[in-house]
Amino acid sequence: MAKIERYDISEQWAHSGIIKAGDFCFIGYCVGNIGGTIEEQINGAFDHMEERLAMVGLTLESVVQMDCLFRDVWNIPVMEKIIKERFNGKYPVRKSIQTEFAHVGGKDGLMFQADAVAYCGK
Repeated sequence: MAKIERYDISEQWAHSGIIKAGDFCFIGYCVGNIGGTIEEQINGAFDHMEERLAMVGLTLESVVQMDCLFRDVWNIPVMEKIIKERFNGKYPVRKSIQTEFAHVGGKDGLMFQADAVAYCGK
């Protein structure tokens, strides 16, 4: 049976930032630059994702699937531009969802969050 490893654990939120299970890593709640522009927040979320992936020796190019949550789904083209800049042509499967975030800052706070699955097998 494969070992399950948990990283970036928050006791306050009862949350693991990244879990390695078998050949896959599950990365949750990647956010950054909250309160900034949508570009800043998307880049901040991908910075956060990169930090978590580095904990298990991976990069953004290892990401095979993403769920991208937006306050305004019409910002998808902004995300697509940033993905083209940051993922070196190794684009993941993804879906985009519009949601109201229950987060400090209300409508002027969090505008983007990404969750992902990365391949960590040989």
